[in-house]
Amino acid sequence: MIRNRASSCERLEITGIVCDGKRSLFTAFGALPVQMCHFHQTAIITRYITQKSKFQAGKEMKILSYQLKHSSKSEFTTMLKQWHEKWKDFLSEKTYTDDNKRWFYTHKRLQSAYRSLKTNLPYLFTYLDYPEIGMPNTTNSLEGTFSSLKTKIRMHSGTKEWRKKNYQ
Repeated sequence: MIRNRASSCERLEITGIVCDGKRSLFTAFGALPVQMCHFHQTAIITRYITQKSKFQAGKEMKILSYQLKHSSKSEFTTMLKQWHEKWKDFLSEKTYTDDNKRWFYTHKRLQSAYRSLKTNLPYLFTYLDYPEIGMPNTTNSLEGTFSSLKTKIRMHSGTKEWRKKNYQ
């Protein structure tokens, strides 16, 4: 979030960060509020559990991730805890190798999806904590700006690199 605080001198002030999930961005800006994009969080879940999950736990996780944009922090936290409590034993299932010396979690992708939600939970509802700065919950407006710039650059594919940097 960048706010133009003074019209005559063009001074910009960063009031918050909306990011796509790069962990380094969560701490890079110090005390500024950081919001994790809901679309990108849902995409992360979809990558882990696929579009058509074979297991009921995966189907419920996908539904839970879609509830992200319609829930408050307390509602979503409660739903996530209920989901984990219901499927805790399922997530703990282990598969042993043929020699029975090593094992791995059978549903590690589903575990990763849950861990992603749980880890990013403090950053998923920041936009509700700072209504005064008008922080969005997705990066859609930023992505639109970039697509416009990319279109301009594609139209002039023969332009020198130093000149492309001047496009706005």
